Amino acid sequence: MTLKKTLTWAAAVFVVWFVAFRPDSAAKVVRGIADLIGHVGTGFGDFFTRLIA
Repeated sequence: MTLKKTLTWAAAVFVVWFVAFRPDSAAKVVRGIADLIGHVGTGFGDFFTRLIA
């Protein structure tokens, strides 16, 4: 088994464990990531809007 495959499986097992045993914390992490993606998208949108205007 390669290192990449081993690390991928370890990450998958950790995610399943995290969601199963810490659902509140897992939800906060996902919500934080979604907020970050939203802020980045808004920033790019504002940048291109100001670039064109």
